[in-house]
Amino acid sequence: MESVLDRFLRYVKVDTQSDENSDSYPSTAKQLGLSRMLADECRDIGLADVSLTEFGIVTATVPATVDHDAPAIALIAHVDTSPEFSGKNVKPVLLENYDGSDIVLPGDPSRVIRVDENATLKTLLGATIVTTDGTTLLGADDKAGVAAIMSAADWLVTHPEIPHGPVRLCFTCDEEIGRGVDKLDIKGLNAVCGYTLDGEGRGMIDFETFSADGATITVEGINTHPSEGKGRMVNSLRILSQFIARLPEDHLSPETTDGRDGFIHPYVVEGGVAKAVAKLILRDFDTAKLGEQAALLESIAAELRTAHPKATITVDIRKQYRNLADGLKSEPRAIPKAEQAMKAAGLDPKLSIIRGGTDGSILTERGLPTPNLSTGEHNPHSPLEWTSKEELETAVNVLIELARAWGTEKD
Repeated sequence: MESVLDRFLRYVKVDTQSDENSDSYPSTAKQLGLSRMLADECRDIGLADVSLTEFGIVTATVPATVDHDAPAIALIAHVDTSPEFSGKNVKPVLLENYDGSDIVLPGDPSRVIRVDENATLKTLLGATIVTTDGTTLLGADDKAGVAAIMSAADWLVTHPEIPHGPVRLCFTCDEEIGRGVDKLDIKGLNAVCGYTLDGEGRGMIDFETFSADGATITVEGINTHPSEGKGRMVNSLRILSQFIARLPEDHLSPETTDGRDGFIHPYVVEGGVAKAVAKLILRDFDTAKLGEQAALLESIAAELRTAHPKATITVDIRKQYRNLADGLKSEPRAIPKAEQAMKAAGLDPKLSIIRGGTDGSILTERGLPTPNLSTGEHNPHSPLEWTSKEELETAVNVLIELARAWGTEKD
């Protein structure tokens, strides 16, 4: 069997960055390269029902080894990497027998993974740390999950003495831009619940996420030559700047919130005098508070419409995903089985909330309860991203024990 680390190192070298400005699915054709590779590997290791759709979604099944009708579970990960930083020509760096010191990245020595900013490193003395060279992200989000699922499936196929029910594998595209399960046939998975492998460290079970909306603020003004602008020009950039300046700074911002606090986060501003656009994300664990955030944006727009009557200012809100916890109640075995698997793998499981979302948020809302499990991700979307061989191996062990735990159930 190929080790999970070797699989991971192969996968991260495939550029699969998604593109939120694309209207296609997948948003970038290069994601299909890894999807095809995974479909071939699923066939090679002997999985059943291997499928690769036109949208790059890969599904396959580890057949059951128990005699009774055990419920099927789905293991899910995404192949794409974040648009926030380059994923091209990833050069992973292995630091064996880690000594506990800060890690200077060789491709850009100005970038340093500092121990005082990465507390988990203190628990990994002697481990094998995997980083980028500092010029790209690593892609552990979520190729760590992909590698863990493939390795666990390979192990289960080659060890039929392990009792388990059907285990579905599912690899999606475009999770990083919020479209990961848009083209997924959820009913076709025929599973009682799913588990996304897209979490930090090890031993964590994410059972609650943000609820999320996106907002687009559009300002349309009047452009003239600046030499003739008096009384005629309406500068969209200035008005949009005023809008952003009126957003709260001492609360409701990522810079000032943690825990269960929500926020409004402007992350893109573009345009010119005639038209300017800002994109924002709205986040809160309490779904109802998203409406309050939208109302705040509309109140700011109303004030600026009064101050700038010649401008057109619109606020467009679009739903993204909802709190994972809202739908997990429909499959009460999902969390206890994950806890059982982690204990069997020698871990002390910890239930946690995630200040973000996964494909599991949308899957759960659509009827497939799907908590999120650790895979050893650290500093995602960043050239400071890293993981470890030991955390990857732990994720594989947890999945094997998870299959075993569900194998005792009857459908």
